[in-house]
Amino acid sequence: MLLVTTETVSGRNLEMLGLVKGSTIQTVNAIKDIGSGLKTLVGGELGSYNEMMSKARGLATDRMIKEAEALGADAVVGIRYSSSSVMQSAAEIMAYGTAVKFV
Repeated sequence: MLLVTTETVSGRNLEMLGLVKGSTIQTVNAIKDIGSGLKTLVGGELGSYNEMMSKARGLATDRMIKEAEALGADAVVGIRYSSSSVMQSAAEIMAYGTAVKFV
């Protein structure tokens, strides 16, 4: 499955199949959250949150791909990601784009 952020694929004609999306809500465990809270006092990278967001992007992307495969897509174009805070220490990540077939 080809995944691109552009709206087109160079040298290919595309048949638009429709919107596909995938999302997940992730959180870090309470111990890591406390550690990250303390880290904000001195500054620096919040490793546990980076890991959480990376895992969430991967899951959301995989779920988007499954929707595209169910439509018979060859690619997903115009891919975007969005995130929102659901509650303290939890975030929703959504991956979305347009499923297309090469013609």
